[in-house]
Amino acid sequence: MRLPILPADPGAGFPDPSRALRAPNGLLAAGGDLHPARLLDAYRHGIFPWYSEGEPVLWWSPDPRAVFEVASLRPPSRFGRTLRRSDWEVRVDTAFADVVRACATAPRPGQNGTWIGAAMAAAYQHLHRLGHAHSVEVFAGDRLVGGIYGVTIGRMFFGESMFSGVSGGSKAALLALARILAGWGWPLIDAQVENPHLRTLGAVLMPRPAFLRAVEELVALSAPAGSWQGRVAPFPARVLGLREA
Repeated sequence: MRLPILPADPGAGFPDPSRALRAPNGLLAAGGDLHPARLLDAYRHGIFPWYSEGEPVLWWSPDPRAVFEVASLRPPSRFGRTLRRSDWEVRVDTAFADVVRACATAPRPGQNGTWIGAAMAAAYQHLHRLGHAHSVEVFAGDRLVGGIYGVTIGRMFFGESMFSGVSGGSKAALLALARILAGWGWPLIDAQVENPHLRTLGAVLMPRPAFLRAVEELVALSAPAGSWQGRVAPFPARVLGLREA
């Protein structure tokens, strides 16, 4: 099958995700750009960009899809004890660019370099200014020790990347995000492509048709737009280790 090439018009749309390649799993199209309208259209249809600098933009919709089910995310008992003794603080949307930068420079086992180049970072910072991209940050005093960022449409969170500056930082950020979303009744966090690290954090696999049905339903639901700072006050990470968190 010949890989479709997207036109310059960001409103031109995408091929049906069912047409994505089996190998490499989920590769759907190439080309186009990272214009906010194109990015949001992609996420609404379960598609995301993933490519290295020097390549054309590559668009993906893998089958199956890795997701986190918000209601089932709980800290393992040992990490829960660590969190309960922690002096870390969770904040939202206070250091988005710093989280993206840290994700771009974090070492990844089995990977050389990063897919978060300058164009990708700028595109998501643009979405952040538009109120469609958010970060959850874990601080030890003034030091950023973990974080996660992603895109939101309706009541769906599409995770993009996370990092740990110290052991457990990304895990705490993910648990904090799950706690926030659970309080709002958002059921899923998209984790895109399965890997061993995501499995240890609790990711499960969802067949692409089921994932796309869930996305279609969730992105159509209303949710307040804009920054999350006014919706989520900073809170101590130790609450993430409590049984009721």
